[in-house]
Amino acid sequence: MPTFIFNCLLVLYGLMGMPRLVAAEPLVIAHRGASGYLPEHTLESKVLAFAQGADFIEQDVVMTRDDHLVVIHDLTLERTTDVAALFPGRARADGSYYVIDFTLEELRQLAVSEGRRQDGQAAYPQRFPVGTSRFGVHTLEEELELIRGLEQSTGRRVGIYPELKSPWFHHQHGKDLASAVLRVLRDHGYRSAADAVFLQSFDHAELRRVHDELLPALGLDLPLVQLIAENEWRESYERGADGEWRPADHTWMRSAEGLRLLATVVDGVGPAFAMLLTDPLATTAHSNDFVRLAHDAGLLVHPYTFRRESAQLPPFADSLGTLLQYFLFDVGVDGVFTDFPDLAVQARNTR
Repeated sequence: MPTFIFNCLLVLYGLMGMPRLVAAEPLVIAHRGASGYLPEHTLESKVLAFAQGADFIEQDVVMTRDDHLVVIHDLTLERTTDVAALFPGRARADGSYYVIDFTLEELRQLAVSEGRRQDGQAAYPQRFPVGTSRFGVHTLEEELELIRGLEQSTGRRVGIYPELKSPWFHHQHGKDLASAVLRVLRDHGYRSAADAVFLQSFDHAELRRVHDELLPALGLDLPLVQLIAENEWRESYERGADGEWRPADHTWMRSAEGLRLLATVVDGVGPAFAMLLTDPLATTAHSNDFVRLAHDAGLLVHPYTFRRESAQLPPFADSLGTLLQYFLFDVGVDGVFTDFPDLAVQARNTR
C-alpha cells in the first residue's frame, strides 16, 4: 500500500482505544476442536474440546452448492474425506473436489477422517488413525445446537470462533458467505461480544464490509479478528478496480501503522506464532514487538497454531507446554489456537 494512501486512511478512519473484550486470563481456543486427538471439525472433536476445558471452539465455515453452511477447514474435500471413492469424476481440472460443487445431501454420505498428505499418508501419523471409525460432515447450525446443549447440560459456557473461509472465493461463485453466517449467528443468539463470540477471516476487504455494512444492517455488534498470513500462502484475494482478482497483501498488517488501521475495523489479530519471534529457527527464544504494538493499538492477539509434534515446535521449545508458557506468560498473548486444548489449559494453570 503506498505510504501516502496509507497515511490518509489512518486519518480517515481514526485510531481505536482499548479492546472491547479483555479476558481475565489468556484464552484457550480449540483449533478445529480437539483436533490433536480426533479428526478436525467433527462433532466428536468439538465435544472433546468442550470436555477438556477450552474457552472457545473454532468453526471454519464453507458454503455448499445448495447454500448450506458446513464446518470444514478446506474449500476442498479430498484431504479429510473419501470423496474420490464415492464421487469419482467430480473433481475439477485441478484435481480437487470442491465443497461448493456438492449438495449437503451428498456431503452427508462422506466419511471424514484425519487429514492426509497428497501421497495419501497421514499428515500426523501419531494422531487418530486415518480410515478408522466413522465421522461425518455437519452444518454450522448443528454445531451451534450441540454447543448450546452442552452448555445447558453442564452449566459451563464456551465461546465460538467461526471463520469466514475464503469469502472472496464464494463471491467468485455468486455466494455471500458472510451474510449467511451472520444470519445464523444472530438466529442462535450470538449478537455481541457478551455472547462469547469472535468472527475471524484472512479476508480484510470482507471484514471491512462486515464491519461497515453487514453488522449494522443486522443489528449486530460482533467482535472481529483479522487473521494474518504470509503473502506466499495466498490465503486471500482482492478485486482491483479493473475487476481482476489478485492475491492480497498482508505485510502492512504487521507494522505499527497497519495495526492502528486494523483497529478501526477489528478487535483482534490472529498471526502465526512464528510472526511474533525475531527468528523462528533460533535455539533461544526472542520475541519481537508485535504484541506490544498490537496492544498499543487496542487489539487482542490470538496466535495460531500450537501443536505438540516435534516438527511443529521451534528449536528453543522442548515441548508444547514449554512453548505455550513462553507465549502465554513471556510474550503476553491474549489467547492461543491449539490442537491440544487440555495441554494449553494445563500450561495456563501452571502460572
